[in-house]
Amino acid sequence: MAEKVLVTGGGGYIGSVLVPHLLAAGHAVTVLDSFLWKQASLLDCCHDERFQVIRGDARDEKTLERLLPGHGYVIPLAALVGAPLCEQDRIGARTTNLDAIRSLARLASREQRILFPVTNSGYGIGEKDTPLTEESPLRPISLYGETKVAAEKLLLERGNVVTFRLATVFGMSPRMRTDLLVNDFTYRAVHDRAVVVFEGHFKRNYIHVRDVARVFLHGIERWDSMKDRAYNVGLDDANLSKLELCAAIKRECPRFTYLEAPIGEDPDKRDYIVSNARLAKTGFVPAFSLEAGIRELVKGFAILKNSSFGNV
Repeated sequence: MAEKVLVTGGGGYIGSVLVPHLLAAGHAVTVLDSFLWKQASLLDCCHDERFQVIRGDARDEKTLERLLPGHGYVIPLAALVGAPLCEQDRIGARTTNLDAIRSLARLASREQRILFPVTNSGYGIGEKDTPLTEESPLRPISLYGETKVAAEKLLLERGNVVTFRLATVFGMSPRMRTDLLVNDFTYRAVHDRAVVVFEGHFKRNYIHVRDVARVFLHGIERWDSMKDRAYNVGLDDANLSKLELCAAIKRECPRFTYLEAPIGEDPDKRDYIVSNARLAKTGFVPAFSLEAGIRELVKGFAILKNSSFGNV
């Protein structure tokens, strides 16, 4: 059934892929975005009469009060994303990632359904060779992780919500980010042909941005059976260390060279493997492999030669 969906931050890396997916599925979409990065990522949606866009700040309660009525679903993507950006603007991180979600939870009616993206960086450092499930303790080690975990907690306490704990996202998007790990390493493989890796044994999980868009649609379509739970969203065959990721990129870019630094450390200390079994039991199957995503990025980076596409 067609729904009316409000997406905050809809012009961002995930939103600019998600919004066309929602429209293609027959939903009407309202986007609230400040267009902080001066992106023009939703121009191809403007012809659709079911698409509305408002330039504004998701922290502005008067704007939320005006926009919320009439929307059956709310997808709050607006956030300062990533540990480096949150450290640069700690006040902005708290007000956008947490306070704005607190306002949304208070202003939305009990009938309005919220689908919220979290980061599985909230798990922090896991136990060796033990997959983390949604029941595993949350031990965020960055301000970004702390704000997202706190926002998820208050939404789950509110109820009528589904939260998605996203693995590290990769793939091309109209609002591109080159600072995400797969995207970053592939960009370097294409343009620099080399990368130096710190703490290359650290593992994390990965998911394509188009599968992230698909999982939001999946949640809408299966709301009654999925609501009021958190779901890890990642590729089961992509719990990889940084060195394993580099090896996968080298298979697509044979001239790529990577070295592990004998000293130094990565500021992002995440190290874990993740189980996505709960989501799989709902019938969701990712459509895009890591290898396909790397091939896509190689083509995309033949077009993009500007490394400023990022959140830092």
